[in-house]
Amino acid sequence: MSVEVTPIRTAAEAALASAFAAAALPGGAAVARERKSAFEMFERTGLPHRRIEEWKYTDLRALMRDAKPLAPPPDARAKERAKSAGAIVSGVAAHRMVFVDGSYVQKLSDTALEPGVTVTSLSAALAAGQGIDGRAVEGSGAADDPVFALNTAFMTDGALIRVARNTQAAKPIHLVFVHSGTAATATFTRSQVVVEEGAQLTLIESHEGPDALDYQVNAALELDVADDAHLEHVKLACEGNGALHVATLIAALGARASLNAFTYTLGGAVSRNQLFVRCGGKGADVTIAGVNLLRRKEHADLTLVLDHAVGGCTSREILKSVLDDESRGVLQGRIVVRQDAQKTDARMLMRALLLSQEAEADHKPELEIFADDVQCGHGSTAGELDKNLKFYLMARGIPEPEAEALLIQAFIGEAVETVRHQGLRDALMFASGRWLGSRT
Repeated sequence: MSVEVTPIRTAAEAALASAFAAAALPGGAAVARERKSAFEMFERTGLPHRRIEEWKYTDLRALMRDAKPLAPPPDARAKERAKSAGAIVSGVAAHRMVFVDGSYVQKLSDTALEPGVTVTSLSAALAAGQGIDGRAVEGSGAADDPVFALNTAFMTDGALIRVARNTQAAKPIHLVFVHSGTAATATFTRSQVVVEEGAQLTLIESHEGPDALDYQVNAALELDVADDAHLEHVKLACEGNGALHVATLIAALGARASLNAFTYTLGGAVSRNQLFVRCGGKGADVTIAGVNLLRRKEHADLTLVLDHAVGGCTSREILKSVLDDESRGVLQGRIVVRQDAQKTDARMLMRALLLSQEAEADHKPELEIFADDVQCGHGSTAGELDKNLKFYLMARGIPEPEAEALLIQAFIGEAVETVRHQGLRDALMFASGRWLGSRT
């Protein structure tokens, strides 16, 4: 005799089910079917928890105690407060697309783009009865992820960007996502970037919000990089100290395409950035780097799945955490080399710097290799500041806080140096300097 077991819903899962049933979400019949299918998939699995291997160190079912209501469109005051958003990279000349409480605000955005670059909002596409092209999602593994399924079910707005063939975008495009701070709400943004054959683009993505407010963010970004195209993506997650931030990046690369992705986490009570990258064309080149700067009881998870589906591709991954107080940094990376992916060259490095006895670093590098003519390797280390180097600096008259700051900046510098845009590198190091200066 078989007995059907019905899992008990948490308060957050029950609230999400009620919100989906009651919400009037944009889009035509095809989008509605896609939303329903995605939410049904989420209902079968529920929020990810520690018994799911990929979520072993970030038990979202326990960390997400409730589900906030969907954010309403921003009012005039919310838009006014968002004028200064994205200041962390204010020194970098870029075209801005501003989203306040998950909604696109044209008045705060710069739509004067160069020829060959087109930008629209997802809300406009959904209102016109259009969906988004999901080619990058196919075969990525993200389709089975419950957090990404939630984003598909509730997505309301985002950026749709296309760079035409052989177009070199002169200025970066900056996607600015800001929470207005008026209420603890939830936002679900979905963006897609298509870089056609031979084109080049630098994309900046920043997220920010106020402290002392437990708002929630679920963001997804799809990157479709065609043959001989080049894309640099820099994400800065500077959420408030009570925020929950989960984000999914999905990238598909063509032949001889290159992707340079950098993720910078500075703030947020709980954050998880998960990346699904697939090298689908020969000669593709991938560089993925990330830095977590954490303090208090902050929890940050940077998880990567890199699929070498064809041969002759190269990838480099450098992931680092600086952990103070009782913070927890999670770095997970899995490189898959398929049977036909001969001549693959893949290297992954994870390092954590613990500034406190109470801080915790969890690392899990993995290699799954099904080909025999490859060069692959991974490494993981965790430790404290080098006392000899610190003594060396202090012996030359440098005060202890400044000596520690110099060593920490040198530690994260290896990852920051992977960013090709000089202005962005400078902005990242300046932001890290401010974080170090605020340490007590």
